[in-house]
Amino acid sequence: MTIICKPDPIFYSNRAACYNALSEWEKVVEDTTAAVSLDPLYVKALNRRANAYEHLEKYSESLLDFTASCIIDEFRNENSATSVEKLLKKVAEQKAEEILKTKSPNKLPSPTFVSNYIQSFREKPRAGGLEDSVELSDTTGKGQLQIGLRAMEKKTHDGYEEAATAFEKALELGDLGEFEALAYNMRGTFRCLRGSQELALEDLNKSIELDPTMTQSYVKRASMHLEMGNREKAANDIGSAIKQNEHDPDIYYHRAQLHFIHAEWQQAAKDYQKSIDLDNTFIFSHIQLGVTQYKMGSIASSMATFRRCIKNFSRVPDVYNYYGELLLDQGKYDDAIQQFDTAMEMEKQTKPMSMNVLPLINKALTLFQQKSEFTEAEQLCEKALIIDPECDIAVATMAQLLLQQGKITEALKYFERAAELARTPGEIVNALSYAEATRTQIQVQENYPQLAAKLSGMGQGMGAGFPGAQ
Repeated sequence: MTIICKPDPIFYSNRAACYNALSEWEKVVEDTTAAVSLDPLYVKALNRRANAYEHLEKYSESLLDFTASCIIDEFRNENSATSVEKLLKKVAEQKAEEILKTKSPNKLPSPTFVSNYIQSFREKPRAGGLEDSVELSDTTGKGQLQIGLRAMEKKTHDGYEEAATAFEKALELGDLGEFEALAYNMRGTFRCLRGSQELALEDLNKSIELDPTMTQSYVKRASMHLEMGNREKAANDIGSAIKQNEHDPDIYYHRAQLHFIHAEWQQAAKDYQKSIDLDNTFIFSHIQLGVTQYKMGSIASSMATFRRCIKNFSRVPDVYNYYGELLLDQGKYDDAIQQFDTAMEMEKQTKPMSMNVLPLINKALTLFQQKSEFTEAEQLCEKALIIDPECDIAVATMAQLLLQQGKITEALKYFERAAELARTPGEIVNALSYAEATRTQIQVQENYPQLAAKLSGMGQGMGAGFPGAQ
């Protein structure tokens, strides 16, 4: 049926409502499109078309309409805003599925990520027979294991790649004797870091089978189960590790991490303290205890813990970086910057070839939050990316800084890069959600130019809140 009277968007929208009741979604799209062509800011028609597109599984088109509707209403319509969030996730999940089909599992994440994971375990001297003083042929499994352990100590991208390759070769060559369980542990560690979860689990299972007393294998397997969303298996592995050696401080540190992730602050604090009681030389137990106390609302206790850390671990850059994060959270910008500057200076002095870039990124965030200082903040992120081009946190922070300035097209490139660098399906979906939100903003500006100024005035709200270094 054709509307032959004077064209009025209300007529088309009302007929679309009838087609909507009949679930004739193509006709809903046709009539709402006619209504929107007559009145591009007709919210009701946009919402009806968005709903029809969703039923037709045209999720990107639905997202665009719901987003335009939200901007017109200044995000006051809760149903439309909820639909935007739901569709962002749906579109991101679809695209993540495609990425995972082609994503190579053979690439290690950034040195920053790898170092942070490896240093979450107390550093131990190499096993007797694998020290540098012992000459082993690189054509033997033991020799390759020695090479891998030595390469890890460089804490650089090339060093970690060399280590991963060496551990693979070690097990290919075999004849590892008493070191076979260690070799499976280390290969499993790097396979996990590469994102090859199933292969990594097989290696850790084999390591435990060969040497049930190696508690680190249980703990690493627990962290993998937790990452894959299986908390029960993670807890069982921690329990098994405790049965093997109830005095291993690493076990309690990682059980505390499990509690921390689930915001179980009291249990986390108890386990961090247990780890400290067993070995008070491991700085990260102290740092995480201070952060947990802060999360619990015990600000005074947290600050006191960090003051003790600074006194007892005065040459450790991480102390100043994490302390700075808590000061930043309290809005003490100048004090936070001072801590980040101290951390950066110590990184240069102690680890010039493998500098941790997190203090740089945190200082960038502080400058932005304190006085919207974009130029220096961007320069700091660029410096971080020169040091560690694969650092997903630096990429994500740069994307956010660009978005806040209205540089949406440039921001999109960084959000897409963040998705490429993500390791797990959940991380990929999260990064793609921000990329799709940014891409939709670009499409809104192109399709609804009259909304561009309004969108800019709203402070690029769709992309706000992307995680930084904290």
